[in-house]
Amino acid sequence: MFRLASILALVAVGLPVHAVEMTKLHISVTNLEGKPVDRASVVVRFVEGRSKAKLGKKIRETWELRTNQEGMVSIPEIPEGKVLIQVIAPNYQTFGDYFTIEQEEKTISVKLKPPQPQYSAH
Repeated sequence: MFRLASILALVAVGLPVHAVEMTKLHISVTNLEGKPVDRASVVVRFVEGRSKAKLGKKIRETWELRTNQEGMVSIPEIPEGKVLIQVIAPNYQTFGDYFTIEQEEKTISVKLKPPQPQYSAH
């Protein structure tokens, strides 16, 4: 038993430890005229990427925030990879798209469209 524990300790010491690459993400939400949209709900969901520190385990993270008066939201450091960004604001169409984040710091601009008029086929 002692032999197995010492072998495992030696193997663990020899394994390199890789940190996950982190990035700072900023999202700017404006309307088509370029005016900021305040109090918009922003959901950022980490979709694709694996933690090297946890031996390839999937990273599952979600952030739910609201924009400030300048239409900006800053997310704490997140792992690099693919994220889904959804923006919901009253009197605007809901926005949703996938983005791949590979830089140390990135700003994503989102332009919200006004709602479309109702359509009837009858």
